[in-house]
Amino acid sequence: MSETRFPILRCILLAGAALSLTAPVLAAAPQAAKPWLNRKLGTEARASALVAAMTEDEKLQLVRTWFPPFAQGKPGAPTDMVPSAGEMVGVPRLGIPTLRESDASLGVANQVEQRKGDVATALPAGLATAASFDPEVAYAGGAMIGSEARAKRFNVLLAGGVNLTRDPWGGRDFEYLGEDPLLAGVIDGAHIKGVQSNHIVSTIKHFALNSQETGRMVADAKLDWTSLHESDLLAFKIAIDQGRPGSVMCAYNLVNGDYACENKELLTTILRGDWGYKGFVMSDWGAVHSTAKAANAGLDQDSGAELDKMIYFGAPLKEALAKGEVPKARLDEMAKRVLTGIIETGLYDDPAPATNQPIDYAAHALVAQKAAEEGIVLLRNEGDMLPLATQAKRIVVIGGHADVGVLSGGGSSQVRSVGGVPVEIPLKSGPAASFARTTWHNSSPMKAIQALVPGAEVTYVDGSDPAAAAAAAKAADIAIVFATQWRTEAEDIHNLTLPNDQDALIDAVAAANPKTAVVLETGGPVLMSWLEKVPAVLAAWYPGQRGGEAIANILFGKVNPSGRLPITFPVAEKQAPRPAPVNLAAIEANDAASNAGSAGAQAAIFPIEYPEGANVGYRWFEAQKEKPLFPFGYGLSYTHFAYKNLKVTGGATLAISFDVTNSGARAGADVPQVYVAADGQTARLAAFQRVELKPGETRHVTLTAERRILSRWDDKARGWHLVGGRYHVALARAAGDAALTADATMTDQRFRP
Repeated sequence: MSETRFPILRCILLAGAALSLTAPVLAAAPQAAKPWLNRKLGTEARASALVAAMTEDEKLQLVRTWFPPFAQGKPGAPTDMVPSAGEMVGVPRLGIPTLRESDASLGVANQVEQRKGDVATALPAGLATAASFDPEVAYAGGAMIGSEARAKRFNVLLAGGVNLTRDPWGGRDFEYLGEDPLLAGVIDGAHIKGVQSNHIVSTIKHFALNSQETGRMVADAKLDWTSLHESDLLAFKIAIDQGRPGSVMCAYNLVNGDYACENKELLTTILRGDWGYKGFVMSDWGAVHSTAKAANAGLDQDSGAELDKMIYFGAPLKEALAKGEVPKARLDEMAKRVLTGIIETGLYDDPAPATNQPIDYAAHALVAQKAAEEGIVLLRNEGDMLPLATQAKRIVVIGGHADVGVLSGGGSSQVRSVGGVPVEIPLKSGPAASFARTTWHNSSPMKAIQALVPGAEVTYVDGSDPAAAAAAAKAADIAIVFATQWRTEAEDIHNLTLPNDQDALIDAVAAANPKTAVVLETGGPVLMSWLEKVPAVLAAWYPGQRGGEAIANILFGKVNPSGRLPITFPVAEKQAPRPAPVNLAAIEANDAASNAGSAGAQAAIFPIEYPEGANVGYRWFEAQKEKPLFPFGYGLSYTHFAYKNLKVTGGATLAISFDVTNSGARAGADVPQVYVAADGQTARLAAFQRVELKPGETRHVTLTAERRILSRWDDKARGWHLVGGRYHVALARAAGDAALTADATMTDQRFRP
């Protein structure tokens, strides 16, 4: 990890080291009577020794967590609960810490201000981090939020969302990392590794195929296991290999007929058997539907159990153990898995502090800003309108509350960011109403623009009246429209059109001023009927608590854009595998009873078919011979890059080398992408690398294709088969945009996951 690119990382890691020095040390030397204290033993041996020393009731403490809003004062609940996502009661006599859990995809969450006055640093949307194509950005973000969590006494972060985007209207798509298993897995693995560098546990979630939010408690995701291994499960496996998360969180939905949290194929055959995963499986909150079936299928911990129909891993589990419906050896294994995650991540030997610690929020804000700057994607720049000239005298900023802040996504990932919330709109109805609000982070793009061009007159128009906005645009040298589309956990959007007639607003402004730029603050793709009328478009996603500064820096060229799309933007909704949300009306009618707030009262199960199989995203477009509006991997720069000298070698490993040159006048970063396809198959991203270059600089790059990307899953053999023969290699700027091509011959080979 480069400390020169991320100087704040050094501060974060040094702070973590300081905490380690002040934390209580359980054993200065191995103790024969307490082998679990012997750090020379392997993690599993230490976990087994702890289990052997525990009573049955102590083991039962480890396999359920309490949901603080519903658990305060109940018998057996922790007496020192922190308002948060959940707590597991520890065993002090054995040094097993109480687990304090926080939602954490984009920062230490405090969605509806359970902890009054508590703030945290808000990263940009997961899509923005994925758009950086930069594992170092992902690691830095994970290390930062992990350090804040630890400083706030949390030791489990419900982070690591890696569900692939199969539908462009998914309510939670903004949290995740796009549509490609290699990109999502690499970025998620780096993020998890960063979180756990603080000696706390990160999850990876939601296992698996949680691709729809509306009706997520009643959706039965239907996909053959071979296709699942080659797509969504591959993203999980790559992230687990690289990040080694202490826990896997199973999903709300069903997968091929069984709930994910009681799906033996997922939790035992694949996760434990094929992959050899040693940590623990926790449920999502309200996702447990049984006792014996869930425990025997491989669920280790019932999380947020008060949201279930009953406390399945409480008295019912104790009774099932007494009756032999759940073997006592299975309870031992469940406890061992939890302890393995705690020990492996360093949490057991280096517990989180007992009191809150100081946090350098100013330094952490720079981590969030850099992630936003690397993740913003320049989609259009006709006539080199951008970067904007600092000599402009009159600039009008229109819409999106850009005078006060930037939009954030809703749900469990929502962060009460440093600086306050200038706009907050409570939800009046819907399944997300109890835990989500539409909020803006206090980072004004208008103020950031004013700081960069202090000699200009910068004004704001709210955009509610297109005619008034057009008049203001006509009187200005430059018009910048901020268009927003809000998404939240628990609800999918109904279509990809910008809400509140913003298309009409953009049309009116563009007609009034030919120098119009559009900044999209969205949680995924949107339709752009106005695209040909607007010379410059930025995809800024939800850019986090320093998003205003990041956007301004890109617009005025202080930062050269380098983001690449982690998700395909369609021309029309009909291009998607499902041209509209599936069973939307029926599911929404049923959702009042089936959402997590009243889990277990489900009236019906709704099947969701995924005919695209492993051809997710850009591979679907290629297979259907559809041209998207903007392809996966696409993104422009203020400079230019050239590729040459492509060489590929096959055999057991596919190696690719080439030269990339910055042929423009500005320093910038390129993301060369390698796509590989066997005869008759769609191309898949097999390797990529972000490369920073000075003007005129050439870098020789050598990459190795991910072997599993080239292979097919053999479900009968429980392994991968790389079929020998010719493979087509494309060095590309985006999916379907090959700059150089070559072929290589691979040897036939089979290997385990």
